[in-house]
Amino acid sequence: MSLNLAALAKDMLNATKPILEGYWKEVKPFVEKESKNFAQNLLMIEKLKKQDKITKDEALLHIQIQKNSYRTVLLAVEGLGLIAVENALNAAIGAIKKAVNTAIGWNLL
Repeated sequence: MSLNLAALAKDMLNATKPILEGYWKEVKPFVEKESKNFAQNLLMIEKLKKQDKITKDEALLHIQIQKNSYRTVLLAVEGLGLIAVENALNAAIGAIKKAVNTAIGWNLL
């Protein structure tokens, strides 16, 4: 099974919407971009693993960097607090966790 960029990004976006509903108009473009970036990073990890060019520790580092980027961007939206951002990130990751871990073969999320 191979990961699908559009499906991952869409699932992440849909998972965050209920959590960020009150700010959705302002935050949607940022969530779309960060979800797409996160998904692209996951596809890169999947590709590199298939080529034996990345270790699990390296992949986990890439994931951590992407999580930090997601948090930082959303925290820049006026009115959003850390708890809302963390809840949104956790929901986004939760929506794709099984598919990603299965496709890559490592428990990364």
